[in-house]
Amino acid sequence: MIARRLFVGLIALLVAAQLVRIAAVQVLAKTRPADAARVWKDHPDVELEAGLTAIATATRTRNPVSPGVFESILDAAGKKPLAPEPYLVRGVQAQLSSNGVVAEQAFLAAERRDPRSLPARYFLAELYFRRQDSTRGLAEIGALARLAPNGVQSLAPYVAAYAKDRSSWPYLKAMFHSEPKLEEATLATLATDARNADTVLTLADRNRSGPSSAWLAPLLDSLGKAGQFARARAIWASVGHVHFDRGVLVFDPDFTRSDAPPPFNWTLTSSTVGLAERQRGAGLHVIFYGQEDGALASELLVLRPGIYRLTTVAVGSPTNGDALLWAVTCVGGKEPLASIPLSAAVGRAWSFTIPADCPGQRLELFGSSSDIPKQSEATIRGIILVQETPGA
Repeated sequence: MIARRLFVGLIALLVAAQLVRIAAVQVLAKTRPADAARVWKDHPDVELEAGLTAIATATRTRNPVSPGVFESILDAAGKKPLAPEPYLVRGVQAQLSSNGVVAEQAFLAAERRDPRSLPARYFLAELYFRRQDSTRGLAEIGALARLAPNGVQSLAPYVAAYAKDRSSWPYLKAMFHSEPKLEEATLATLATDARNADTVLTLADRNRSGPSSAWLAPLLDSLGKAGQFARARAIWASVGHVHFDRGVLVFDPDFTRSDAPPPFNWTLTSSTVGLAERQRGAGLHVIFYGQEDGALASELLVLRPGIYRLTTVAVGSPTNGDALLWAVTCVGGKEPLASIPLSAAVGRAWSFTIPADCPGQRLELFGSSSDIPKQSEATIRGIILVQETPGA
Protein backbone atom coordinates (compact mmCIF):
# COMPACT_ATOMS: atom_id res chain seq x y z
CA MET A 1 0.00 0.00 0.00
CA ILE A 2 2.69 2.51 0.98
CA ALA A 3 4.69 1.64 -2.15
CA ARG A 4 1.75 2.40 -4.44
CA ARG A 5 0.99 5.66 -2.66
CA LEU A 6 4.58 6.78 -2.91
CA PHE A 7 4.91 5.90 -6.60
CA VAL A 8 1.66 7.42 -7.82
CA GLY A 9 2.07 10.72 -6.05
CA LEU A 10 5.77 11.38 -6.08
CA ILE A 11 6.88 11.13 -9.70
CA ALA A 12 5.57 14.67 -10.12
CA LEU A 13 8.30 15.80 -7.75
CA LEU A 14 10.82 15.28 -10.56
CA VAL A 15 9.99 18.82 -11.65
CA ALA A 16 9.66 20.54 -8.27
CA ALA A 17 12.77 19.09 -6.66
CA GLN A 18 15.38 20.64 -9.00
CA LEU A 19 17.58 23.47 -7.68
CA VAL A 20 17.46 26.84 -9.36
CA ARG A 21 21.00 27.47 -10.54
CA ILE A 22 21.91 30.51 -12.63
CA ALA A 23 20.83 32.42 -15.71
CA ALA A 24 17.40 33.50 -16.87
CA VAL A 25 16.98 30.45 -19.09
CA GLN A 26 17.45 28.11 -16.15
CA VAL A 27 14.94 30.02 -14.05
CA LEU A 28 12.39 30.06 -16.84
CA ALA A 29 12.98 26.37 -17.44
CA LYS A 30 11.67 25.69 -13.98
CA THR A 31 8.83 28.17 -13.88
CA ARG A 32 7.74 28.58 -17.52
CA PRO A 33 9.41 25.89 -19.67
CA ALA A 34 7.49 27.00 -22.75
CA ASP A 35 8.91 30.54 -22.43
CA ALA A 36 12.38 29.14 -21.79
CA ALA A 37 12.15 27.01 -24.92
CA ARG A 38 11.48 30.12 -26.97
CA VAL A 39 14.61 31.72 -25.51
CA TRP A 40 16.93 28.71 -25.93
CA LYS A 41 15.21 25.55 -27.06
CA ASP A 42 18.28 23.29 -27.03
CA HIS A 43 19.59 24.39 -23.64
CA PRO A 44 19.98 21.20 -21.50
CA ASP A 45 18.00 22.65 -18.60
CA VAL A 46 15.15 23.45 -20.97
CA GLU A 47 15.19 19.93 -22.41
CA LEU A 48 15.35 18.32 -18.99
CA GLU A 49 12.57 20.38 -17.44
CA ALA A 50 10.31 20.09 -20.47
CA GLY A 51 10.87 16.34 -20.54
CA LEU A 52 10.30 15.87 -16.82
CA THR A 53 7.15 17.98 -16.98
CA ALA A 54 5.87 15.82 -19.84
CA ILE A 55 6.59 12.65 -17.85
CA ALA A 56 4.88 13.99 -14.75
CA THR A 57 1.84 15.09 -16.78
CA ALA A 58 1.59 11.74 -18.53
CA THR A 59 1.85 9.91 -15.21
CA ARG A 60 -0.89 11.97 -13.59
CA THR A 61 -3.20 11.50 -16.57
CA ARG A 62 -2.17 7.83 -16.99
CA ASN A 63 -1.15 8.34 -20.59
CA PRO A 64 1.94 6.84 -22.28
CA VAL A 65 5.07 8.97 -22.49
CA SER A 66 6.05 9.96 -26.02
CA PRO A 67 9.35 8.38 -27.21
CA GLY A 68 10.46 11.86 -28.28
CA VAL A 69 10.41 12.95 -24.63
CA PHE A 70 13.00 10.32 -23.69
CA GLU A 71 15.11 11.22 -26.72
CA SER A 72 15.14 14.87 -25.63
CA ILE A 73 16.21 13.94 -22.12
CA LEU A 74 18.99 11.66 -23.41
CA ASP A 75 20.20 14.53 -25.61
CA ALA A 76 20.34 16.74 -22.52
CA ALA A 77 22.25 14.01 -20.67
CA GLY A 78 25.06 14.26 -23.19
CA LYS A 79 25.33 17.99 -22.57
CA LYS A 80 25.14 17.62 -18.76
CA PRO A 81 26.80 14.28 -17.91
CA LEU A 82 26.70 14.95 -14.16
CA ALA A 83 22.99 15.79 -14.04
CA PRO A 84 20.89 13.30 -12.05
CA GLU A 85 17.70 13.77 -14.07
CA PRO A 86 18.48 11.40 -16.95
CA TYR A 87 19.14 8.61 -14.48
CA LEU A 88 15.86 9.31 -12.76
CA VAL A 89 14.11 8.97 -16.07
CA ARG A 90 15.94 5.73 -16.85
CA GLY A 91 14.87 4.43 -13.47
CA VAL A 92 11.25 5.31 -14.16
CA GLN A 93 11.46 3.61 -17.56
CA ALA A 94 12.88 0.50 -15.91
CA GLN A 95 10.14 0.48 -13.28
CA LEU A 96 7.46 0.77 -15.93
CA SER A 97 9.09 -2.23 -17.61
CA SER A 98 9.14 -4.12 -14.26
CA ASN A 99 12.95 -4.18 -14.26
CA GLY A 100 13.69 -3.45 -10.60
CA VAL A 101 17.42 -4.15 -10.84
CA VAL A 102 18.03 -1.55 -13.55
CA ALA A 103 15.69 0.91 -11.79
CA GLU A 104 17.68 0.63 -8.57
CA GLN A 105 20.98 1.11 -10.40
CA ALA A 106 19.63 4.20 -12.15
CA PHE A 107 18.23 5.78 -8.99
CA LEU A 108 21.45 5.07 -7.10
CA ALA A 109 23.41 6.72 -9.93
CA ALA A 110 21.13 9.77 -9.66
CA GLU A 111 21.64 9.88 -5.92
CA ARG A 112 25.42 9.70 -6.28
CA ARG A 113 25.36 12.65 -8.69
CA ASP A 114 23.14 14.64 -6.35
CA PRO A 115 22.94 13.32 -2.77
CA ARG A 116 20.23 15.92 -2.09
CA SER A 117 18.01 14.68 -4.92
CA LEU A 118 14.55 14.26 -3.44
CA PRO A 119 13.13 12.23 -6.35
CA ALA A 120 16.04 9.77 -6.23
CA ARG A 121 15.45 9.11 -2.56
CA TYR A 122 11.68 8.90 -2.99
CA PHE A 123 11.99 6.35 -5.77
CA LEU A 124 14.60 4.33 -3.90
CA ALA A 125 12.39 4.28 -0.81
CA GLU A 126 9.45 3.12 -2.92
CA LEU A 127 11.56 0.42 -4.53
CA TYR A 128 12.93 -0.86 -1.21
CA PHE A 129 9.52 -0.90 0.45
CA ARG A 130 8.14 -2.85 -2.48
CA ARG A 131 10.91 -5.41 -1.93
CA GLN A 132 10.15 -5.40 1.81
CA ASP A 133 13.69 -4.15 2.47
CA SER A 134 12.67 -2.12 5.51
CA THR A 135 16.15 -1.14 6.62
CA ARG A 136 17.14 0.54 3.37
CA GLY A 137 13.68 1.96 2.73
CA LEU A 138 13.54 3.67 6.10
CA ALA A 139 17.08 4.96 5.64
CA GLU A 140 15.91 6.83 2.53
CA ILE A 141 12.83 8.10 4.37
CA GLY A 142 15.04 9.39 7.18
CA ALA A 143 17.21 11.26 4.67
CA LEU A 144 14.11 12.74 3.03
CA ALA A 145 12.87 13.97 6.40
CA ARG A 146 16.09 15.96 6.75
CA LEU A 147 16.32 17.19 3.16
CA ALA A 148 12.79 17.91 1.96
CA PRO A 149 11.06 21.21 2.77
CA ASN A 150 8.61 20.39 5.56
CA GLY A 151 9.86 16.83 5.10
CA VAL A 152 8.94 15.61 8.56
CA GLN A 153 5.29 16.62 8.28
CA SER A 154 4.89 15.48 4.66
CA LEU A 155 6.45 12.07 5.31
CA ALA A 156 4.72 11.33 8.62
CA PRO A 157 1.54 9.88 7.02
CA TYR A 158 3.59 7.43 4.92
CA VAL A 159 5.65 6.29 7.89
CA ALA A 160 2.48 6.04 10.00
CA ALA A 161 0.90 3.75 7.40
CA TYR A 162 4.02 1.59 7.46
CA ALA A 163 3.99 1.55 11.29
CA LYS A 164 0.70 -0.34 11.33
CA ASP A 165 2.66 -3.47 10.35
CA ARG A 166 4.07 -4.85 13.62
CA SER A 167 7.00 -6.46 11.81
CA SER A 168 8.26 -2.96 10.94
CA TRP A 169 8.47 -1.79 14.55
CA PRO A 170 12.13 -2.75 15.18
CA TYR A 171 13.21 -0.83 12.05
CA LEU A 172 11.09 2.18 12.96
CA LYS A 173 12.41 2.33 16.52
CA ALA A 174 15.95 2.28 15.18
CA MET A 175 15.15 5.11 12.74
CA PHE A 176 13.28 7.16 15.35
CA HIS A 177 16.31 6.96 17.63
CA SER A 178 18.19 9.20 15.22
CA GLU A 179 15.14 11.06 13.84
CA PRO A 180 13.20 12.31 16.89
CA LYS A 181 11.24 14.93 14.93
CA LEU A 182 10.00 12.31 12.48
CA GLU A 183 9.08 10.13 15.46
CA GLU A 184 6.97 12.90 16.99
CA ALA A 185 5.18 13.69 13.72
CA THR A 186 4.56 10.02 12.90
CA LEU A 187 3.21 9.19 16.35
CA ALA A 188 1.02 12.31 16.32
CA THR A 189 -0.48 11.06 13.04
CA LEU A 190 -1.06 7.59 14.47
CA ALA A 191 -2.51 9.02 17.67
CA THR A 192 -5.56 10.44 15.90
CA ASP A 193 -6.99 6.89 15.81
CA ALA A 194 -7.57 5.20 19.19
CA ARG A 195 -6.93 1.80 17.59
CA ASN A 196 -3.27 2.80 17.24
CA ALA A 197 -2.74 3.42 20.95
CA ASP A 198 -0.63 0.30 21.48
CA THR A 199 1.48 1.16 18.42
CA VAL A 200 2.11 4.70 19.66
CA LEU A 201 3.04 3.59 23.17
CA THR A 202 5.36 0.87 21.86
CA LEU A 203 7.20 3.07 19.38
CA ALA A 204 7.49 6.14 21.60
CA ASP A 205 10.91 6.62 23.14
CA ARG A 206 10.29 6.54 26.89
CA ASN A 207 13.28 8.74 27.60
CA ARG A 208 11.85 11.49 25.38
CA SER A 209 8.16 11.07 26.16
CA GLY A 210 6.54 13.58 28.48
CA PRO A 211 3.70 16.07 28.93
CA SER A 212 4.88 18.09 25.92
CA SER A 213 5.02 15.13 23.51
CA ALA A 214 3.17 16.11 20.32
CA TRP A 215 1.28 12.81 20.22
CA LEU A 216 -0.09 12.84 23.78
CA ALA A 217 -2.95 15.32 23.34
CA PRO A 218 -4.32 13.76 20.10
CA LEU A 219 -4.06 10.28 21.63
CA LEU A 220 -6.02 11.32 24.72
CA ASP A 221 -8.58 13.01 22.49
CA SER A 222 -9.04 9.97 20.23
CA LEU A 223 -9.33 7.63 23.24
CA GLY A 224 -11.95 9.95 24.69
CA LYS A 225 -13.93 9.93 21.46
CA ALA A 226 -13.78 6.12 21.59
CA GLY A 227 -15.16 6.18 25.14
CA GLN A 228 -11.92 4.88 26.66
CA PHE A 229 -11.61 7.54 29.36
CA ALA A 230 -10.10 5.34 32.05
CA ARG A 231 -7.31 4.24 29.73
CA ALA A 232 -6.78 7.80 28.58
CA ARG A 233 -6.38 8.94 32.18
CA ALA A 234 -3.89 6.15 32.91
CA ILE A 235 -1.79 7.13 29.87
CA TRP A 236 -2.05 10.81 30.85
CA ALA A 237 -0.66 10.00 34.28
CA SER A 238 2.07 7.68 33.00
CA VAL A 239 3.38 9.82 30.14
CA GLY A 240 2.84 13.10 31.98
CA HIS A 241 4.69 11.77 35.06
CA VAL A 242 1.69 12.65 37.22
CA HIS A 243 1.55 11.05 40.66
CA PHE A 244 -1.77 10.94 42.46
CA ASP A 245 -3.95 8.59 44.49
CA ARG A 246 -5.88 6.31 42.16
CA GLY A 247 -8.97 6.82 44.30
CA VAL A 248 -9.00 10.59 43.76
CA LEU A 249 -12.19 11.66 41.97
CA VAL A 250 -11.06 15.14 40.94
CA PHE A 251 -7.41 16.01 40.36
CA ASP A 252 -5.93 19.11 42.01
CA PRO A 253 -8.98 20.01 44.11
CA ASP A 254 -7.16 22.94 45.73
CA PHE A 255 -5.73 24.31 42.44
CA THR A 256 -2.04 23.90 43.28
CA ARG A 257 -0.89 21.41 40.61
CA SER A 258 -0.05 23.55 37.60
CA ASP A 259 2.68 21.04 36.65
CA ALA A 260 0.22 18.48 35.26
CA PRO A 261 -1.30 18.97 31.78
CA PRO A 262 -5.00 18.97 30.80
CA PRO A 263 -7.46 17.43 30.20
CA PHE A 264 -7.47 15.48 33.48
CA ASN A 265 -6.14 18.57 35.22
CA TRP A 266 -7.84 21.96 35.15
CA THR A 267 -8.04 23.86 31.88
CA LEU A 268 -8.20 27.54 32.79
CA THR A 269 -9.67 30.28 30.60
CA SER A 270 -8.17 33.57 29.53
CA SER A 271 -10.52 34.90 26.85
CA THR A 272 -13.38 37.26 26.13
CA VAL A 273 -15.46 35.14 28.53
CA GLY A 274 -13.26 35.93 31.50
CA LEU A 275 -10.10 35.01 33.36
CA ALA A 276 -9.26 32.11 35.66
CA GLU A 277 -5.85 31.73 37.29
CA ARG A 278 -4.31 29.87 40.19
CA GLN A 279 -3.50 31.87 43.28
CA ARG A 280 -0.06 31.66 44.86
CA GLY A 281 -0.23 29.05 47.60
CA ALA A 282 -3.68 27.64 46.84
CA GLY A 283 -6.98 28.62 45.31
CA LEU A 284 -8.46 29.79 42.03
CA HIS A 285 -9.25 33.42 41.23
CA VAL A 286 -11.94 33.90 38.57
CA ILE A 287 -13.33 36.96 36.83
CA PHE A 288 -16.39 36.59 34.60
CA TYR A 289 -16.96 39.60 32.32
CA GLY A 290 -20.67 38.86 31.95
CA GLN A 291 -20.95 39.49 28.22
CA GLU A 292 -20.98 35.92 26.89
CA ASP A 293 -21.49 32.43 28.28
CA GLY A 294 -18.52 30.09 28.66
CA ALA A 295 -16.43 27.87 30.88
CA LEU A 296 -13.83 29.53 33.07
CA ALA A 297 -12.32 26.33 34.46
CA SER A 298 -12.94 22.72 33.44
CA GLU A 299 -11.57 19.26 34.11
CA LEU A 300 -12.26 15.87 32.56
CA LEU A 301 -13.47 13.30 35.11
CA VAL A 302 -13.87 9.52 35.02
CA LEU A 303 -16.68 8.85 37.52
CA ARG A 304 -18.52 5.56 37.82
CA PRO A 305 -22.32 5.54 37.75
CA GLY A 306 -23.72 6.72 41.06
CA ILE A 307 -24.57 9.73 43.23
CA TYR A 308 -21.88 12.28 44.08
CA ARG A 309 -21.59 15.29 46.38
CA LEU A 310 -19.49 18.36 45.58
CA THR A 311 -18.73 21.02 48.15
CA THR A 312 -16.96 24.32 47.49
CA VAL A 313 -14.60 24.82 50.41
CA ALA A 314 -14.73 28.60 50.49
CA VAL A 315 -15.24 31.63 48.29
CA GLY A 316 -13.42 34.85 49.03
CA SER A 317 -14.81 38.25 48.01
CA PRO A 318 -17.70 36.96 45.82
CA THR A 319 -19.53 39.47 43.64
CA ASN A 320 -22.66 38.61 41.66
CA GLY A 321 -22.08 34.95 42.62
CA ASP A 322 -25.25 33.66 40.94
CA ALA A 323 -23.69 34.25 37.49
CA LEU A 324 -21.03 31.64 38.28
CA LEU A 325 -22.19 28.03 38.27
CA TRP A 326 -20.79 24.54 38.73
CA ALA A 327 -21.97 22.20 35.94
CA VAL A 328 -21.40 18.53 35.18
CA THR A 329 -21.87 17.37 31.58
CA CYS A 330 -21.34 14.01 29.92
CA VAL A 331 -18.60 14.26 27.31
CA GLY A 332 -20.37 14.67 23.99
CA GLY A 333 -23.58 15.83 25.67
CA LYS A 334 -25.18 19.15 24.82
CA GLU A 335 -26.90 19.87 28.14
CA PRO A 336 -25.46 19.55 31.67
CA LEU A 337 -26.55 16.64 33.82
CA ALA A 338 -26.82 19.11 36.67
CA SER A 339 -25.75 22.61 37.65
CA ILE A 340 -25.81 24.85 40.71
CA PRO A 341 -24.87 28.49 41.37
CA LEU A 342 -21.46 28.80 42.98
CA SER A 343 -22.96 30.74 45.88
CA ALA A 344 -25.29 27.85 46.66
CA ALA A 345 -22.48 25.27 46.72
CA VAL A 346 -20.36 27.03 49.34
CA GLY A 347 -20.16 25.16 52.63
CA ARG A 348 -22.83 22.62 51.74
CA ALA A 349 -22.96 19.60 49.45
CA TRP A 350 -24.37 19.68 45.94
CA SER A 351 -25.59 16.26 44.81
CA PHE A 352 -25.75 14.99 41.25
CA THR A 353 -26.10 11.60 39.56
CA ILE A 354 -23.86 10.03 36.92
CA PRO A 355 -25.86 7.62 34.70
CA ALA A 356 -24.51 4.33 33.35
CA ASP A 357 -24.17 5.65 29.80
CA CYS A 358 -21.81 8.48 30.80
CA PRO A 359 -18.23 7.09 30.97
CA GLY A 360 -16.55 10.52 30.85
CA GLN A 361 -17.70 13.79 32.38
CA ARG A 362 -16.63 17.41 32.32
CA LEU A 363 -16.77 19.42 35.52
CA GLU A 364 -16.94 23.12 34.71
CA LEU A 365 -17.07 26.42 36.50
CA PHE A 366 -19.33 28.24 34.08
CA GLY A 367 -20.20 31.89 33.56
CA SER A 368 -23.81 32.62 32.59
CA SER A 369 -24.52 36.04 31.07
CA SER A 370 -27.67 38.12 31.53
CA ASP A 371 -29.47 40.82 29.58
CA ILE A 372 -27.50 43.47 31.43
CA PRO A 373 -23.82 42.42 31.47
CA LYS A 374 -22.34 42.52 34.95
CA GLN A 375 -18.88 41.42 36.00
CA SER A 376 -18.57 38.60 38.56
CA GLU A 377 -15.52 37.75 40.63
CA ALA A 378 -14.65 35.08 43.19
CA THR A 379 -11.72 33.25 44.75
CA ILE A 380 -12.29 29.53 45.30
CA ARG A 381 -10.05 27.92 47.91
CA GLY A 382 -10.85 24.34 46.92
CA ILE A 383 -13.50 21.72 46.30
CA ILE A 384 -14.39 18.33 47.78
CA LEU A 385 -15.93 15.61 45.61
CA VAL A 386 -17.10 12.29 47.12
CA GLN A 387 -19.35 9.43 46.07
CA GLU A 388 -22.31 8.61 48.25
CA THR A 389 -22.38 5.13 49.72
CA PRO A 390 -25.51 3.23 48.60
CA GLY A 391 -27.96 2.96 51.47
CA ALA A 392 -26.13 5.52 53.58
